[in-house]
Amino acid sequence: MVRDGLYYALAFTAAGAIVGYFTNPWLGLPLLLVGVFCAWFFRDPERMIPAGPVAVSPADGKVVAVVQEAPGVTRISIFLNIFDVHVNRAPISGIVTGVEYQKGLFMAANLADASSRNEQNKVTIHGEDTRVVFKQIAGLIARRIVFTKKEGDYVSAGERVGMIKFGSRVDVVFGPEWQLEVKEGMRVMAGSSVLARRPGVSETLTVRFAPVEEPVLCAT
Repeated sequence: MVRDGLYYALAFTAAGAIVGYFTNPWLGLPLLLVGVFCAWFFRDPERMIPAGPVAVSPADGKVVAVVQEAPGVTRISIFLNIFDVHVNRAPISGIVTGVEYQKGLFMAANLADASSRNEQNKVTIHGEDTRVVFKQIAGLIARRIVFTKKEGDYVSAGERVGMIKFGSRVDVVFGPEWQLEVKEGMRVMAGSSVLARRPGVSETLTVRFAPVEEPVLCAT
């Protein structure tokens, strides 16, 4: 579980217990249920990360768009509903060369305009002979974006790099060197689903687990 989930779960559970003790146990039950939901929502399961010249999904959710934004440049948009795991992971291994926070609207994250108009955090990762950009995009409910890395940090594919609380969206932008492996309507899992691969680059059959790293949540 992500650390913030523990805080939320304990706070609501304690509040429910206090309300139930001093008033009526049934009045405290809704708060207890919210505490249980927070513990479940902030879950952070281990994922098996595929090795090789691939880009993995940075988020759990449904692919809602595969759009060619320019010649050779393609955007994959992933919508996270409130029931998805919301921990974000690095799509490729490389150096974080850009972190740009942009204020904006809080439109429903499954709308096309959310990619450009919603509040978001744009992250650029330079790998070996490639560059991948992904955006953490706030949604109608999500009002807090978390990114735990900074420019100059090295990240491994599938490594935990932050989260977006509650419903949200993640966009991933690929250049012409990548061959897409997903289509609109597919469901993907952060760290384990392959979004794209580098054709012609030697493969390796080994797999690995993402390093265990507790995200330190901070407001942007």
